[in-house]
Amino acid sequence: MSLPVLRTADAWWLRTAEGAVRIDTDARTTAELLADRDAVTRARDAAGAHSATEYVPLSELSLLSPVSAPCRVVAQMTNFTSHVTDSGMDPATVPLTFFRKTSGSICGPDDEIVRPAHVTLLDYEVEIGLVLGRELRVGDEVGEVELPGLVAGLVICNDVSARDIQLPKTQFYEAKSYPTFTPVGPVLLLLEECDLKRFGDLRLRLWVDGDIRQDAVVGGDMIYGPLSALRALSRFQHLDPGDLVLTGTPAGTALSAPPKPVELIGHLLPPATKWRLFFRKQAVNPRYLRDGQVIEASVATDDRELDLGSQHTRVRWAR
Repeated sequence: MSLPVLRTADAWWLRTAEGAVRIDTDARTTAELLADRDAVTRARDAAGAHSATEYVPLSELSLLSPVSAPCRVVAQMTNFTSHVTDSGMDPATVPLTFFRKTSGSICGPDDEIVRPAHVTLLDYEVEIGLVLGRELRVGDEVGEVELPGLVAGLVICNDVSARDIQLPKTQFYEAKSYPTFTPVGPVLLLLEECDLKRFGDLRLRLWVDGDIRQDAVVGGDMIYGPLSALRALSRFQHLDPGDLVLTGTPAGTALSAPPKPVELIGHLLPPATKWRLFFRKQAVNPRYLRDGQVIEASVATDDRELDLGSQHTRVRWAR
């Protein structure tokens, strides 16, 4: 049975139907908590036995990201068929590629997303994050047998993106690494070995001011699953317990590819002219995030057997 864990400034908690149960652990970081999984199991057993367990209403908790920083944040690019198609590319030809984000971009599931004053095109991307449970060394073998030990848990992430920085510079690191550009949580869903078999049943949803923008199931849409991603990363990227791997987003972001005729004409224009025309058009796109808008994101199987909870973040434009 998966274990939904929450984090506050002074404690780790197990989410139950009755409320939150404090986990008796000295862990301060995600890696330390993963090393003390027995403490999480004891909290579950105590709650299940209906002993003198003290429940705290979830509404009383001020939640932090259950992935603590500093850590490595690695993200897969264009990893959903629907998003690849929406970006004007062919899913059959898209390679497995990655980029890095700074862990300084991580914030909590209810925190504000702050758009820097120089950014104009702020976009959203709901994603599933894999939280590493053990060290992945360069050269390690990664197969079906090793996968459950590597992936300790899952979290909701929003890969917030400054498109006007990302596109003309082809600069993912800066465009996606500003403070608050990676809301994570609320739940760190610690997995049992059999739970990963249901990874394909997870549904990602994102709303802006109640308007559904993204809604997709992993199975049939994700191109490269966790096994492929970690196997590729093991060729060059060392990872430690508590590190975070984002697995891509489905269609529905504010940014989409221009119609083919427009794209063909754009290739004939000087770069400065092309980008000026592109951003003029994007500036009137109402799907980009505006000051005060509220983003809700959720990831769960439709039967709620695996449930990563829901984020509620508000956008604030820095002045």
